Amino acid sequence: MAVCTVYTVQYSLNSTCSISNPTKSHMGFTQKHQFFFYTNKKSSSNYLKKIKTHEISCSSSEEKTVVIGLAADSGCGKSTFMRRLTSVFGGAAEPPKGGNPDSNTLISDMTTVICLDDYHSLDRTGRKEKGVTALDPKANDFDLMFQQVEALKNGVPVDKPIYNHVTGLLDPPELIKPPKILVIEGLHPMFDARVRDLLDFSIYLDISNEVKFAWKIQRDMAERGHSLESIKASIEARKPDFDAYIDPQKQYADVVIEVLPTKLIPDDNGGKILRVRLIMKEGVKHFSPVYLFDEGSTISWIPCGRKLTCSYPGIKFSYGPETYFGNEVSVLEMDGQFDRLDELIYVESHLSNLSTKFYGEVTQQMLKHADFPGSNNGTGLFQTIVGLKIRDLYEQIVSTKVPTPLEATKA
Repeated sequence: MAVCTVYTVQYSLNSTCSISNPTKSHMGFTQKHQFFFYTNKKSSSNYLKKIKTHEISCSSSEEKTVVIGLAADSGCGKSTFMRRLTSVFGGAAEPPKGGNPDSNTLISDMTTVICLDDYHSLDRTGRKEKGVTALDPKANDFDLMFQQVEALKNGVPVDKPIYNHVTGLLDPPELIKPPKILVIEGLHPMFDARVRDLLDFSIYLDISNEVKFAWKIQRDMAERGHSLESIKASIEARKPDFDAYIDPQKQYADVVIEVLPTKLIPDDNGGKILRVRLIMKEGVKHFSPVYLFDEGSTISWIPCGRKLTCSYPGIKFSYGPETYFGNEVSVLEMDGQFDRLDELIYVESHLSNLSTKFYGEVTQQMLKHADFPGSNNGTGLFQTIVGLKIRDLYEQIVSTKVPTPLEATKA
């Protein structure tokens, strides 16, 4: 009777084994061919002698990488969000050591953040020649994106390309090893249905046109010396592609952080006082929406007073159920800004389902990064909360993957 002899590095009931040869596939990662060895006692040792020059490795369903997608337009706070998120998991996020100094990748103890600009199929000159923007799908390689994200999710290293933002060229690839948590951030993480299906959780940063314009003026005029006319022209040139290819992705997001002008000051579009909405889809696996006071109720709350210092125009919170692109959602909203971050503990104590490890963890995280943009308003608060929810989601996913030791059996 033939038996299956399985040789593994890490043993698991749900493991599949592969023999790896050093050839590279068109997908940019090392090819691995899967075999099941059905042998009898006489032939097994001879066959293994023949394949001993190849590496034998296993990938286990219990060890698959958790993949998070973050979508937003350029200049909408993705980098700040990433720093808050990686901080929740511990360890500073840094570029790959000894690699390309212009790499867009950030690696921490548990997370690897990949910028999807690296999957541009056209460099800056190529886009100009063809008359397309980086937002246009024609300027991006979605086949390679899907293949490499799928490989990393399944525990296979990849040679990922690098888009050099300094030169505008496509640099030689860099080796990316599968992390515990992979974050893909950029313009198109939810555009391709194949990539979208690989995501364990997805976020969209939705910055209104008024706020986006105000932010871009503040940044480009003050820091880069651009004229008001050139800033307006740049925004208008990108808007058709943004509306066609980027903005529609928010309908697929599990969480949307929507940033709008304040309602506390009539006709204020300056972008300094913000109204921020945390839109949380109901029924998402491993995710329970945050709520204020009473889950499912409709709440309006002005906390300013003896326990929360609020200068003009004050702070207003609201919470309640809504419908968003046909999905049932819960929405937590904050309008206004904090004067003292240490007093945020008062607001935190009225929020539930925060997925914190201890009382005051949200406030601690906010104080830890008080110098980050948005730390005095709802953008920083809600980014921090979502980071804690992602940590909880990761821990739930890991806890459902309990490996069972299985010793290799030789007949």
